[in-house]
Parts: sequence; C-alpha cells; structure tokens
Amino acid sequence: MLIRPRPFLAEREVTDQALYLDRRRFLANTATLAATVLTTRAGLAAESPLRTPFSTDEERTPWDSVTSYNNFYEFGTDKADPARTAGTLRVTPWAVAVEGECRKPGTIALEDLLAPSLIEERIYRLRCVEGWSMVIPWRGVALAALLDRFEPTAQAKFVGFQTLHDPFQMPGQRRPVLAWPYVEGLRLDEAMHPLTFLATGLYGRDLPAQNGAPLRLVVPWKYGFKSIKSIVRIRFTREQPPTSWNLSAPSEYGFYSNVNPDVDHPRWSQKTERRIGEFRRRKTLPFNGYAEQVASLYTGLDLRKDF
Repeated sequence: MLIRPRPFLAEREVTDQALYLDRRRFLANTATLAATVLTTRAGLAAESPLRTPFSTDEERTPWDSVTSYNNFYEFGTDKADPARTAGTLRVTPWAVAVEGECRKPGTIALEDLLAPSLIEERIYRLRCVEGWSMVIPWRGVALAALLDRFEPTAQAKFVGFQTLHDPFQMPGQRRPVLAWPYVEGLRLDEAMHPLTFLATGLYGRDLPAQNGAPLRLVVPWKYGFKSIKSIVRIRFTREQPPTSWNLSAPSEYGFYSNVNPDVDHPRWSQKTERRIGEFRRRKTLPFNGYAEQVASLYTGLDLRKDF
C-alpha cells in the first residue's frame, strides 16, 4: 500500500503569490495556514485542487505519456523499460537519511518526513537534456521547508541526494551503465529556492514507480536528469557533491545543467524541443521559462563555462 499524503490544498488556502514567493514570511505563517486547512478540510474534499502561483497554464501532458515515456536507467535504458519493469520496486516502508552539515541529522520514515509539510499541486514544465519536454502536474512539498527542519549549519553550501541502490529491486543497476547508486546535488540556495519541489505524486495519484516513487526531486529550471528519483539519502555538504552524469561524461553534463538554449549539447542543439504529443518543435526558453524567478541565482557566473 502506498503512502498517501494529506489532501491537496487549494491555492487560496495556501497563500497569495506575493507571500508565497517570500520564503521567510511563508515559513513564519505555516502554522496559521495549517489551522486554516483543518477548518476547511471537509469543504475542500469535494473540490479539484487549484494550481499554486508557481504553476504554468500550459496544456498538461497526458497521464499515459508521463508514465510510459521515462528515463530511469535503474530499470532499463529504453524509454518504455521503466513502465515494464519498475513493478519490482517496494516503496513501503521507506525511509530517508539526512546527514552532514546539519544540527538535526537522522533517518526518518517517509510519512514522518512529510507529515509537517503542506501538500501542494504544482504544474511544471519538464525539459529533458535529450530535447523533449512535458508539462506535469506534480503533488508534493516545497523542499526548503523540509530542509529547514534539519537546521543546516553555516558550513552547509550544497545538498547532495542519493537514489536507492538495490539491484534486486532495480534490475538496471546490474549493468554498469552508470556508477551506482545514482547521485545528484544542488547548491544550497538552489535547494532552498521556492520553486524547488519534492514530488510524492502526479495527476492526483501516488507517484508511479517509473516516475521515481515514492519521493523525487523536481527542479523545473534544470534538465530533467537533475531531478533525482527514489531518494533515500540527503546530505548537507561544504563541498560540491558528485553527480552521476557529470562523473560519467563531464564534458557533456555539468553540475548546474540549467536549461540553456544558447549552450548546445556536444551532440545536438538545445535551441528547440519536442513537446511530447505535439508535431512541431518549439523554442526552448532560458531556464525552461523560469528565468524571472531563478536567473539571479547565477549572477556573475559564465553560463557557458559553468554549464
């Protein structure tokens, strides 16, 4: 049986946009918001969840496409492999270890990790480094609020993530396609940005195994491989953590991997993308269309060199 987080929050029950984008004020008002949710829970049960201010209004990619066209090499390298083979993944019980430069490290059951957090729906664009894209309605929690509970120290500059390593459950790990387990990382300010999200579901359902059940990162302004799946470990670090694709091919996959139509992959252009379900290609937007929110994170960086 999959872990089922609390019901969705309608946008008006979370906060207004100005407050939402101010992380400190948002966290300070979490208790008040939670109380409001409890008093209106019965009324919300009959409603469809409304989008948060972070959501795009673009047409969503159909469920069948989102759940059948996946890169999850732990279950095979063909796009259809994860949907065929990920049934071997056991998602209960599930725990996440939080380690490193924080005052409250520990291993915590997934339900306890999520329990204090507000569950939201966010409709984000997803851009794969291979040149295809989707629009996906995720369900989950803001990463910043979750990380704050572990009280990162002043020495914490980065956050590393690790996927489950279990070749029995993940048959793709029996092949040396990558150095297992899969690892990823963000700068701490990227991890704490209001757009950064931990997904537990999509389309109002629990996250399917092939999409990274039961817990995956979603960083919508970066190429999709940065959004690590089936997370079992989070570590605060002083130094930049290793990342799987950068270790595998450092000339092709940088640490940042921000969506940038002006920086081509060595083997193909990144100027356009194929939206799954559409016939014509469309222009790729800087930072996947989230430049207004996140471009300031990279002031002073050469985005061609620090790709």
